[in-house]
Amino acid sequence: MFRYIKEHLAGIDGINIYPLISLLIFFVFFIALLYYVKKMDTKKVEEISNLPLDLNDQLPDSLPKTI
Repeated sequence: MFRYIKEHLAGIDGINIYPLISLLIFFVFFIALLYYVKKMDTKKVEEISNLPLDLNDQLPDSLPKTI
């Protein structure tokens, strides 16, 4: 199956550019994400990091607190 796909794709002109474009998109996304995280407010980071721990505080009174 893979051999069929490989042989079929080998006949397409300009197919060599797609891996390069994919790598470039991934690299740009990764750098943008790193920039966003680096510039994030420290209060927001603390709030996000405490979310799993604050689950009991956010439950309504009518539900039993199991966690």
